[in-house]
Amino acid sequence: MSDAAADQPFSQPLRIAALAARKPTRFRLESDEAQRAAIAQDLGLTALHRLSFKGELRPLRSRDWELVGDLLAEVEQPCSVTLVSVRTAISEKVERRYLADMPDPEGDEIEMPEDDSEEPLPAVVDPGAVAIEALSLSIPAYPRAPQAELGEAVYTGKGVAPLRDEDLRPFSGLASLAQKLESGQKDDG
Repeated sequence: MSDAAADQPFSQPLRIAALAARKPTRFRLESDEAQRAAIAQDLGLTALHRLSFKGELRPLRSRDWELVGDLLAEVEQPCSVTLVSVRTAISEKVERRYLADMPDPEGDEIEMPEDDSEEPLPAVVDPGAVAIEALSLSIPAYPRAPQAELGEAVYTGKGVAPLRDEDLRPFSGLASLAQKLESGQKDDG
């Protein structure tokens, strides 16, 4: 285990060269309170109440590997509207494929691969690091408490009619126009 991996909470590095080449290596990671507190701080969460990741790293074809697992977590964040605490349960299927012969990107412009779960095969795969990455991608960007609404803020100068959200909807007047046309009235505006 490298010093960098030892410094990371929830780390469990698996050296590919030491794994059985014909059968899966199973893992089950359960976080403790200190790990959850460190991860919550790193991810900007109020709290991380639960984090577990179980699955397996299995050989594919000749030299490729696949990691599949189930991530379960419960995060606590401030509501994006009211700042009251919001808890969110997260349950994610996680898949990564590590390819021994993944082509290196060439040229100035790099196209993203169609399958973003494919990565070059590293010497060490860390399911804990994969779990934290998957968790960070699953956390709600703007959590909302039940019944929390943004409302409408209206700003304008003196003597100017405020522009409201409804005014910005290009098709908002079509319903009333359709009703007028059906009843045979002409639209004066």
